[in-house]
Amino acid sequence: MFIISLTYKSSIENVEQLIPQHNIFLDKHYESGQFIASGRKEPRMGGIIIANAESKKEVEQIISEDPFYIHEVADYTITEFIPSKYNENFKIFIED
Repeated sequence: MFIISLTYKSSIENVEQLIPQHNIFLDKHYESGQFIASGRKEPRMGGIIIANAESKKEVEQIISEDPFYIHEVADYTITEFIPSKYNENFKIFIED
């Protein structure tokens, strides 16, 4: 499992112009089961995506499709983690 942290490096006006395309990107990966949750940071300086992927390389491939990445309005930090405790409702996302 991975946490993808986006940090905007462009004006919020540039980011907002790309939000419709970014939402299409998000929807694609929610439908595939790769994204579990996402949302903006507060204060509004970026966002977080929780992804269920096989490898960091797969996450990097996914990120390369994001309009925020393509148009260079955000930097990305990828953190892999292995859940050791979780709510039972979250169990569906945990690999045995």
